[in-house]
Amino acid sequence: MNSEVFSASPELLKRFLGYMETVKGRSNKTIEEYFLDLRTFFRFLKLNRKLIDSKTEFEKIEIKDIDVEFLRAVTISEVYEFMNYISENRDNHAAARARKTSAIRSFFKFLTFKIMVLKENPVSELETPKQAKTLPKHLTLEQSYELLNNIQGPFKERDFCMLTLFLNCGMRLSELIGINLSDIIDNQIRITGKGNKTRMVYLNDACNNAIEEYKKNRIEPCDADKAALFISKNRRRISSRMVELIVKKHLGAIGLGYGDGYSVHKLRHTAATLMYQHGHVDIRVLKDILGHENLGTTEIYTHLSSEQMQKAAEANPLANVKMKKKD
Repeated sequence: MNSEVFSASPELLKRFLGYMETVKGRSNKTIEEYFLDLRTFFRFLKLNRKLIDSKTEFEKIEIKDIDVEFLRAVTISEVYEFMNYISENRDNHAAARARKTSAIRSFFKFLTFKIMVLKENPVSELETPKQAKTLPKHLTLEQSYELLNNIQGPFKERDFCMLTLFLNCGMRLSELIGINLSDIIDNQIRITGKGNKTRMVYLNDACNNAIEEYKKNRIEPCDADKAALFISKNRRRISSRMVELIVKKHLGAIGLGYGDGYSVHKLRHTAATLMYQHGHVDIRVLKDILGHENLGTTEIYTHLSSEQMQKAAEANPLANVKMKKKD
């Protein structure tokens, strides 16, 4: 756990974050998001209950004194007031509110059922804000070909291999940088996903060929990172930041900038979309490939793209009918 997060947290929040990290296996990023969301909630409660000087800036409200008596007084009405507050005063949209709702529910569930310092869960009836389901931004099939066909530079074999795995296997950034040489077994690859859950994904010819070509040109790593598949020019396991910069460079080379909404994660969406829309992969199989826990998460890829709907309309046999003019 980040030392700054730990030192700024009241005792009960420390116990919750420790539980989510060690027992639930949540990532450092997720732990930090839990902390930030709950800190915002606690600050609001102190402000709303008039427990601080009205002149105190919101960002400077201390939360270390939050204790069980303070939390025992929380009501579901206060939570809804909080949601209204962050919507109007902090420009939190549905996705941000949904994340904060999830953090609050998880925290009070922990207090009630895990360490049992609360007899009743005050937010048991809390509902998650509904979010509009839209198809995530992704590269088209043509753009994907263009991206892979324009990889240049001194590490082109490595970069091509990484992009090929992103676009064929739909793996997350953290999953790619965590791959070890021993994870490649015949024509399969072992991927370690969220919560340290592993899954096996089959490698197609493009992936197998890209890996073999890269291994011929792989930099000799330092002793500490000999196991890693992808190595940086500094002979270390490649970092997530370096991969982001590499992807940004190659996307920019074909005119697709990060400012336009394209990023490493969009390559995962691209892989899923191409498999579903062009490969006709069953949605349940796609769920396992992507490592989703719930089928509902994967079902977003069943939404038809606007381009497909336009083509469907144009394919209608009545698409060119015109009203006959009377003489």
